[in-house]
Amino acid sequence: MFESLTDKLNITFKKLRGHGKLTEKNIDAGLREVRMALLEADVHYQVVKQFLAAIRERAVGQEVLGSLTPAQQVVKIVHEELIRLLGEQHEGLSLVGKPAPVMLVGLQGSGKTTTAGKLARFLAKQNRKPFLVPADIYRPAAIEQLKKLGQALHVPVFSSTQDMDPVDICVQAMRTARDLGCDCLLIDTAGRLHIDEVLMDELDRIKAAIQPSDIVLVADAMTGQDAVNMAKAFNEALDIGGVVLTKMEGDARGGAAISIRAITSKPIKFVGVGEKLEALEVFHPDRMASRILGMGDMLSLIEKAQDAVDEKQARELQKKLRRNEFTLEDFRDQMAQVRKMGSLEEILSMIPGMGKLKQMKQFKVDEKEFVRITAIIDSMTVEERRKHQIINASRRRRIARGSGTSVQDVNQLLKSYIQVQKMIKKMNKGGLPMFGRGGLPF
Repeated sequence: MFESLTDKLNITFKKLRGHGKLTEKNIDAGLREVRMALLEADVHYQVVKQFLAAIRERAVGQEVLGSLTPAQQVVKIVHEELIRLLGEQHEGLSLVGKPAPVMLVGLQGSGKTTTAGKLARFLAKQNRKPFLVPADIYRPAAIEQLKKLGQALHVPVFSSTQDMDPVDICVQAMRTARDLGCDCLLIDTAGRLHIDEVLMDELDRIKAAIQPSDIVLVADAMTGQDAVNMAKAFNEALDIGGVVLTKMEGDARGGAAISIRAITSKPIKFVGVGEKLEALEVFHPDRMASRILGMGDMLSLIEKAQDAVDEKQARELQKKLRRNEFTLEDFRDQMAQVRKMGSLEEILSMIPGMGKLKQMKQFKVDEKEFVRITAIIDSMTVEERRKHQIINASRRRRIARGSGTSVQDVNQLLKSYIQVQKMIKKMNKGGLPMFGRGGLPF
């Protein structure tokens, strides 16, 4: 999500490291390049100005100029100031009262309804009992969409209809939530194509009627500075509690994420990184700052792995690995768990140092390859999956036909699988040092 900005900042820091001793002139030249990188990433110009002023004030002092490793000190200062700019620490949803009502607000198309489902899943995993409330009576199928999300998550949804008043929907939903024993409401309010008085008046009436515990703005990160301006307008009208930035997995340059906190003084609470219900990340300013500077984010990677890996399957896999019984079925299942964690490029970018490698710049993963591998393994018989040695030429042709692939694809898969088996055997001799919690073997 910050690939271009990260690359430019790393080039700047590399130039600074080329100077054994830094001067004010070197630092000013470096900060000019940082300024250009931030502006190109669509960071608000006022935020850039204040950010660079804070860095320069610290960088031209003895902290840097008197240091044995001045360039590293500059990176450290940029990292610390970036964390401060992004908000210092994570701020979650404010859930006060029983049930605690949370209003999701924003413009049409920002992803409010999907975000409501994602937050319901997140809260359910925190042992909360969420209740989804469709209060958008204007957009066709908005109510039906939220009901389907509720069914998929096994979360109750209020039975709204398009002839009801949105305020009445929210008031009645509060009573229903109490009766059902739910402890929080996620209210999917209506959006518009642009901010107008009618929209704000309706949201203000809902706010007055239910006294929400939190008001969360859902903003599309792809809109850049428009997202920042919208956040400012909604905050002035409703006094929002925080922001969820959606579509951060796309071509968003990151400017909105860096600017919103500084402009509104309100935190980013979550970021949406895909369409799937699990594609929601808690926003940690320190981790995001590390990602922006290409330092990786191991804590988020570990959390993704914990969310994707089934404990029982992990223990069973570990036993199989120790006995050298890793089959093609296990190979397929592990690939599925990797895919749950997100794209391979995103996963690798979270590993410290990987984003800076030249090889990573050319490394593009064809996500369709995962689909092909799954199709090939699913086209095998149970015996073939468990004993790959019996897959002769005629079986390979049959598997290729059944999976809609070529014999070469089947051969390549078997070759990769055999390499993984050899790697496992080597690790077993050393007591499986690389396999942690059922760890992924590739």
